[in-house]
Amino acid sequence: MFDFHMHSTVSFDGHDAPVEMVQAAAAAGLKEICFTDHIDYFANVEKQEWVFDTQVYNEAYDNLNHPALKIRRGLEFGIKPYNASQLREDLNRRPFDFVLGSVHFVDELDVYYQEYWEGKSLFEGERRFLEETLTCVQAHEDFDVLGHLTYISKARANPTPRPVPFDEHRELIDEILRVLAAKGKGMEINTSGVNRCGDFLPYERCFRRFKELGGEIVTVGSDAHTASRVGQYCHRACHLLKDIFGYVCTFEDRKPIFHKL
Repeated sequence: MFDFHMHSTVSFDGHDAPVEMVQAAAAAGLKEICFTDHIDYFANVEKQEWVFDTQVYNEAYDNLNHPALKIRRGLEFGIKPYNASQLREDLNRRPFDFVLGSVHFVDELDVYYQEYWEGKSLFEGERRFLEETLTCVQAHEDFDVLGHLTYISKARANPTPRPVPFDEHRELIDEILRVLAAKGKGMEINTSGVNRCGDFLPYERCFRRFKELGGEIVTVGSDAHTASRVGQYCHRACHLLKDIFGYVCTFEDRKPIFHKL
C-alpha cells in the first residue's frame, strides 16, 4: 500500500523526525511513501515561516533509505490565485517526485481557524472555499494532484464538521473536477477526514464523478503529521479506489505510475 501525503519535522507543523515516519511506514506494511512538506506563502509578509528550508529538506531526505520501502520526495504547495509563478520558482529548488497542490487559505484567511468563519454560514464557508479552489486549479499548471478537495470539512473552527454536500455545491465541484481532468491532473483521497468529519477528503461520490468526467490519476495520502498516523486508513482508501478505478497512482520524477489493485 501507499501513503503519498506525509509531513515530518521538515514541515513547520510536523511532530516527528523523518526516520520515525519511515519506521512507522514500514511497520504499517506500506510499500511506498512520499514526504510532502509544506510551502505556504502569505501575502505582504517578509518572513515566511510556513515554507520549508531547502537545505534542511535535503539533509533530511537525500540519504534516507529503508530496505522495505520506496521513499519519494515531494512537496505540498499552498496554491492561491496569484502564486503560479512562485510555484514554478520553488520547483527549481531541487528535483521532486511529486507535487501536491492544496488550498488552505481563502482571501488570505486560514480556513482552519475562526477568523475565516466569522460572518459566514456553514454553506457560505463551504461555497467560498470551493470558489477559491476552482480559481486556483484554473490558474495553476505545475502541480500534479489536487490535495484534499474538501479540506474545509475538517477545519477546526468549522461550526458543523461534515462532508461537503455534493448536491448543495454540485456545479462548483463538477467544474473543479472537469478542470482537473482536462488538465491531466489527479485527485487525492485524503484519509485524515475520517476522524474529523466521518469520511475521506473528498468522499466516494467525488471520485466516481471524477472518473465520469475523464479523470484518471488518483493518489492516497494520510496527511500524517505524526508517526502514529502514517498509513492510517490508506488500505481502506485503496479498496475504494479499486472499486472505482481498479488502480492507485504513485509518482516518480513527476510522472504517474499506475498500480493495479
